[in-house]
Amino acid sequence: MRQGIVVLCALGALVFPIAATAGLGAHESALLGEMNRVRAVHGLVALRSDAHLQQAAVAHSREMLASNTFAHGAFSSRMLQYNVSFAVAGENLAWGTGPLASAHAIVAAWLASPEHRANLLRPSFRRVGVGDLAGTFQGHSGARIVTADFAG
Repeated sequence: MRQGIVVLCALGALVFPIAATAGLGAHESALLGEMNRVRAVHGLVALRSDAHLQQAAVAHSREMLASNTFAHGAFSSRMLQYNVSFAVAGENLAWGTGPLASAHAIVAAWLASPEHRANLLRPSFRRVGVGDLAGTFQGHSGARIVTADFAG
């Protein structure tokens, strides 16, 4: 059985000033579906895709993949750059390989981490952007790099 890796990073809620809807790729749709499945189990409303958050999340995943770094970076500046309006916002990051790069495994890992769980299950978060890209990352081919940007 092929083993994989999953690495996580969370940025808690930030308070600021709200946005639309965007198209998602197959992996991003799977992640959104899994996040909403978990939120439903906890009695929370489903997250809806937001075009501005989506652009910000994809750009950040692309930047991490290109620079071979795993960090939140200038989150507030990125939100401003992509015209994201919000009262509260947060970000979950993950990267993984093999079976640990699946939507189910990523969301399960977020749930196991207090900071990631808090973002995923925050009732005030209603919108999300999901950037899920594949490539070689930190020496691992076929890695998936995930950014989930939340806002409410």
